Amino acid sequence: MEEEKQGKPGFPPLHLPSDLRAHYSNLARISHTPAEMVVDFAAMLPGVRPEVVARILMSPVAAKMFWHALGENLARYEATFGPIQIPNNSNLAQDLFRNIHPPDKPEKPEKTEPPESEE
Repeated sequence: MEEEKQGKPGFPPLHLPSDLRAHYSNLARISHTPAEMVVDFAAMLPGVRPEVVARILMSPVAAKMFWHALGENLARYEATFGPIQIPNNSNLAQDLFRNIHPPDKPEKPEKTEPPESEE
């Protein structure tokens, strides 16, 4: 049966389809265009090539609102369960994701002149 998730007052309830699948992710790759933010979620396991399990596209405004909401929720989590410890290393992202590289930019097609017609 499909579930309705009640949100805060003023927010519409969320519809959770019965076939919705949860995915574990310990890796996120973030890219953007002038109009949107793209977040690819994947799971990185030893000896296995990470596979994207979800891609989320958001407007820059929605992404910033998400960023604030995530920060607020992390603060609440830490208030309840204590500080989240991460390795004290200024190169944490490099250490964790040194084998993960952004996709190559697609090559721009060469401009070709139309063939001259024989008259």
